[in-house]
Parts: sequence; C-alpha cells; structure tokens
Amino acid sequence: MIKKVKRITGIALIASLAVGSFAGEARQSHEAALSRNLNTFNAIVKELDMNYVDSLKPDESMRKAINALLTTIDPYTEYYNTDDQEQLQHLTTGEFGGIGSYIMQRDGKSYISAPMEGSPAARAGLKAGDHIIRIDTTDVSAMGSNEVTKLLRGQAGTTVNVTVDRPYVADSIVKVSIERAKIQEQSVPYSAVKGNTGYIRITSFIDKTPQEVRSVLEGFKENPEVKNIVLDLRGNGGGLVESAVEVVSNFVPKGTEVFRMRYKDPSQEKIYKTTRNPLFPDIPMAVLIDGATASASEITAGALQDLDRAVLVGSRSFGKGLVQSTRPLPYSGVLKITVAKYYIPSGRLVQALDWSHRNPDGSAARVPDSLTNVYHTSNGREVRDGGGLRPDSTVNWGNVNRLVYNAVADNWVFDFATKYAAEHPQLVAPEEFEISDELYADFKKSIDPEKFKYDKVCEEMMKTLRETAEAEGYMTDETKAQIDTLSKLLTHNLDHDLDTHRKEIEEYLGSEIASRYYYDRGKIGYELNRDKGFDKAVEILNDKSLYNRILAGPTSGKKKK
Repeated sequence: MIKKVKRITGIALIASLAVGSFAGEARQSHEAALSRNLNTFNAIVKELDMNYVDSLKPDESMRKAINALLTTIDPYTEYYNTDDQEQLQHLTTGEFGGIGSYIMQRDGKSYISAPMEGSPAARAGLKAGDHIIRIDTTDVSAMGSNEVTKLLRGQAGTTVNVTVDRPYVADSIVKVSIERAKIQEQSVPYSAVKGNTGYIRITSFIDKTPQEVRSVLEGFKENPEVKNIVLDLRGNGGGLVESAVEVVSNFVPKGTEVFRMRYKDPSQEKIYKTTRNPLFPDIPMAVLIDGATASASEITAGALQDLDRAVLVGSRSFGKGLVQSTRPLPYSGVLKITVAKYYIPSGRLVQALDWSHRNPDGSAARVPDSLTNVYHTSNGREVRDGGGLRPDSTVNWGNVNRLVYNAVADNWVFDFATKYAAEHPQLVAPEEFEISDELYADFKKSIDPEKFKYDKVCEEMMKTLRETAEAEGYMTDETKAQIDTLSKLLTHNLDHDLDTHRKEIEEYLGSEIASRYYYDRGKIGYELNRDKGFDKAVEILNDKSLYNRILAGPTSGKKKK
C-alpha cells in the first residue's frame, strides 16, 4: 500500500512538472512572438519615416495604429493621450470645467440642447434651442458640436463670451459673458415620494453617488409614509464599482459580499463587501432595469437579486461583466484596460458578449441562452449567468412607431417645446402637467406636412403590388380598380396618424416641455406619472403576498447550493 501511494505521488509530481514545463514553454513562445512582432512594427515605422515619399504625422499615425490594435479586443479598453485626460476624469468623477450645458448638432450647426440646472449656462440665461453663433471672437455659426464643446470648456474661473441666435423671440441675438466653473453632474437627478413609495433615479456611478443616494435615503427614513423603495437604474451605464458597493450597503447587513473580481492571475482575486450598517435592512424594494443597465449598475441590481433583497422589474440588462482600471503610460498617456471579470453573490458572471470569439462580420459573439448556466440566490431561486440580468417581472416597453420616432428624431417635438417655452413664461409642477387638447392641436399645426418624413409602409407596399401585377401580367381593368380602391383606404393621412399615436407622442412632448422649466428633474417627474415600469414595481411592492412569493425559494423549503 505504501509503495502504491509513493508511486501515485511520484506520477502526480511528474505530471505537475510536465504541466508546469508546458506552461513555461507556452509563455516563452508567446513572449518570443510578441518581441518578434514589435521589432517588425518598429522597423516598418522607421522605414516609412525615412523613405516614404511624403512625411508621416507621427502622433496621428500612432494613434490610428493604437486604436486599430485595441479594436481586436473589447471596446472598453481605450487609450487616452494628454488631450483626452479631461474626458477620462469626466467618466470617473462626473466633473469638468465649462459652462454646464449639453450641446447638440443639427445640419452642421451647434445648438444648446439643455443647460444643466444651476450651471453657469443656466444662470446666464442660455436656453434650449439657442443656436450658438459666436464664442469670443470665433464665428461658430456653422461649426459642429465637438469643436464648439472644446471652445466652451476650459479652466474654472475663466470667462467666455457667447453669442446665440434665439428662435421665437423678437430680439433674437443674445450675448452673454459666462464664468466657467467646475461642473459636477448629478448622478441622482430626481427622487420623490409617490404614495407610500420612495423613488430614486440613479443615472451613473461616480465618486459622489453614494453620498447623493445616502442623503435621499436619510430623507426617506424620516418620512413615515415611505413603506417601499424603488431604485431606477434604467439607462445607467455604470461607473465606479466601489460606489455600487456603497449603494448596496444601504440595504444589506454589514460584511455582506456584493461581488468579487477575478484577474488573469487567480491569486489576485478581490472580494468586495459592505462596510457599514444599512439604513433600510428590511424595507420591500424593487429595482428597475432595462437593456441600457450595465456594469456597476448590474452589480447593484444583480447583488440585490442574488441576495433576495429586491425584485428586479423591467427588461433584460445589457450584460457587462468586465472591470476596467487605468495604467499610466509614457508621455502622460493613460490606458484604461479591462483587468478582470466580476462575479455577483450567486457566483454568476453576467457578461453577454464574448470578445474573444467573433462572428463572421467581426462583431462579438453573444452567449446563447442555451449555453448559460444555472445558479441560485440566497433563497434557492434559479438565476442564470451570461446575457445580462433577467428581471423577476418583465415589462414590455413596446416598440417606437416610425411616425413617433421621426417626430422626435427630426426635432419637431424639440422645436415645439422651445416655442412653447418662449410663449409661456411659467409651467405648473411637472408631476401635474398634462397635454391638453388645445396644446396638442397647436403641436399638430406646427408640423409642415411637406417636410415631415416618415415611412409610409402601406403606400410603398401598394406601389410594389401595382408594379408586380403589371410585370406579371395581372393588371386587368378589374385588378387595377381593386388596387385603386385598396390604395385609397391605405393612403396615409398625417393628421389622422398624429391623432392615432397621440399617447406615445405626448410622453416625449410633455417631458420635453417640462424640461424647459425644470431641467432633468422636470423631465423625469413628468415621465414618472406615465411609467409602466414604476407602476408594475409599485403593484408588486404593495402586494406583500406577491412580493414574498417572488423572492421565496423552492416550495420544499430547502435552499440549493
């Protein structure tokens, strides 16, 4: 027996040495290939610089080469040179130096899309719809938004002179002098108590997010009417994972694991746990998610789902299970690089796209549902990895009709809201605002039927049917008469179509008008009264039997591991 054990141990040792030897050889081969290709690339650059008929532009050429290399991996690994440092800082802190306004481009020109509440732009009186025509001494009347944004941004405390052409007013040319400031975007633009439910919209996870969320929750704590909480993470693309952990810490016991990061080297695994006692350890909760809920917001929602602490309501999330970190590079460059994958409490990875395997068109392959694995929440509920988070209660957001899409995308809604605000100095609270019949009729009148474009599918199909019938010899007098009759029935009438889709258009029109007076909080406040996701969440939270049934484990009472 002893000899056998020694023999088995010896075989295991030999196998281990063999694996180690193979791994070492593979690593050496990889490093040799990398060195060989770097030498080749360096030689090509030198040859081009010395012998190419025209002079190279080193910075531009290298930037393109670097970007081409990075396209072979995931889209989250990015290089930032010295000119891009402000952009990187904005991503992590939500801060930048400027006037505090969103800029949009139309027909090659730049307009104020929306000044931020309380910003230098808002205090100076800039309004949505203003066409920016001059910045200091530079004519920008036909300049794109990227160039205009660069001119408007700058060191806090410096002054910029801006001239705009304002529509729908008598004195259209407006000149203002604005002192730039450090602009801090709010990651919690809106919160409210609706009935017995405290609602918080979180749009990003930056370093200030935990403080903003905590402040709102402390207000809820003092309000005896608050019996439920809804976190709205729809459209939240993520941000700092540390901020996500701090947000979760408000709802689960101190020391609870929220997620863990796994690196290329398994020994570097890092576990993130809550570090403070929760404000609301037991209050019923729902989290709203959709296809734009990603990264740190998926950590927040996924942890609360895995811990059976909240019901997820909405549609499947984006599925980003990758974590980025920054690395300093020579000459003040920075590389934001994917360094790890994160795993939420059940042990699952929510990453939806496999960037190491590409489709024939070069796009990343999506993990099919059939290949996802089953994991279990704290109560033993089945959840799956890959493909993002699946909600506990699904909401069908519906499809945007082409007419509605064009009414918004072609700025008919935006322009009417600008005109309305110019003619009406005040508006009731956004939660109380309604689109009246008279207001909607005015909106319809503002649309020029000759300029309004939308796909008239039925008319195009009738045209194709007529052409096909003629080509195949079926166009008799009787057939032509029948097609003519059907064509009259299916001919589009813009006035009729606008009435048919009034409800959908009102959602965009009302929120755009409300934003003219109350900024982002006005838009969200108006939308919340018509929000299918919020309504579904409140319905579940107020039905304690349903809420408990969703979060309960298997009926046998045994928790699966």
